[in-house]
Amino acid sequence: MTLDDLAQTIAARAKADPEASWTAKLLAKGPEKCAEKFGEEAVEAIIEAVKGDRERLTSEAADVLFHLLVMLRARDVELADVMAELARRQGTSGIAEKAARG
Repeated sequence: MTLDDLAQTIAARAKADPEASWTAKLLAKGPEKCAEKFGEEAVEAIIEAVKGDRERLTSEAADVLFHLLVMLRARDVELADVMAELARRQGTSGIAEKAARG
């Protein structure tokens, strides 16, 4: 499964009954709840990275990616737009890119 596939699945499930779909249920709670859930998953991934548990980090990283895409969907931000931004930054030093953002 690619991130595009996952984003398409999330978009489809967004239209589902919130009683039948975790994705629809989370989206129905609004963008703020989606952002909160993303943050929780990110913290869990950080904890596993610090602990050095590769298997748990892999699992938590999958949760982070899923919840990132849900959060983007909640704010109508397309994965393609994020990918275009990454492409725009390609070939630019991370230090220079960050400095350009101010």
